[in-house]
Amino acid sequence: MKKIEAIIKPFKLEDVKDALIEVGIEGMTISEVKGYGRQQGHTELYRGAEYVVEFIPKVKIEIYVSTDEFAQKAIEVIKENALTGKIGDGKIFVSDISNVIRIRTGEEDEEAL
Repeated sequence: MKKIEAIIKPFKLEDVKDALIEVGIEGMTISEVKGYGRQQGHTELYRGAEYVVEFIPKVKIEIYVSTDEFAQKAIEVIKENALTGKIGDGKIFVSDISNVIRIRTGEEDEEAL
């Protein structure tokens, strides 16, 4: 079992979500987050005053899949649909999951996904 976390630009969320559903990955958790990487924030002009935006709004997608095959599909879909070719497109993190338990039924591992 794998956990896939992707941090992407907010306006790419719908494209990524729709593409994941098309390949059979429907369950996901979405969080609005802020951060920066190499881009180190940016400056904006508001009512004639310039100010620095240090943390840039992003979206974090969390997906849990039962097989390496589904993990690879999810990674490819995210890479293709989150890409703009500009700085700040985001990152994908993949982790192993040792155990999953569905609270309501007590099901474990793949049955719980």
